[in-house]
Amino acid sequence: MSTQKTVRQQADHVEENELRLDREKAEQVVDALNTELANAYVLYHQLKKHHWVVEGAEFLDLHVFLEEAYEHAEEGADEMAERAQALGGVPVSGPTNLEERATVEFEGEDVYDVRTMFQNDLEMYGDIIESMRDSIELAENLGDYATAEILREILVEVEDDGHHFEHYLEDDTLVLEEATH
Repeated sequence: MSTQKTVRQQADHVEENELRLDREKAEQVVDALNTELANAYVLYHQLKKHHWVVEGAEFLDLHVFLEEAYEHAEEGADEMAERAQALGGVPVSGPTNLEERATVEFEGEDVYDVRTMFQNDLEMYGDIIESMRDSIELAENLGDYATAEILREILVEVEDDGHHFEHYLEDDTLVLEEATH
């Protein structure tokens, strides 16, 4: 553990920023970004868990798909954290803080069948999509068009991944019925 005792910036404090977004507005945007960041990491951990435990005839394809999905979640989280810092804030971090800030809930440690896991993922994607849309609207209304654009770009990826989960949950399959009994 570090022996440094000087706190350079408290986690809940937003400083003036060089992007010239008023500090009161920046505080609101940083708060929204931190919520989205926390949501992204809850999603990341759930997808990572599913990547580890997925089984069945489609194992390899689902394993690879889940890896891509959690990588997308992490990339989006990184962009949001960097934007929060650029606006003078401190990105939320640490498992306790992430859990407290998130508006989505991790499904827990238990392992479920693939269909249930994917339904849980799709539900979380839907909640995150709605939250991100609200955060985009907030940033727009506060005149922070760059944050709105960053979130829009991340939202496109989130919606695309969510849509892929929807495809996996369709009832059509190449697996023969007699192969499942």
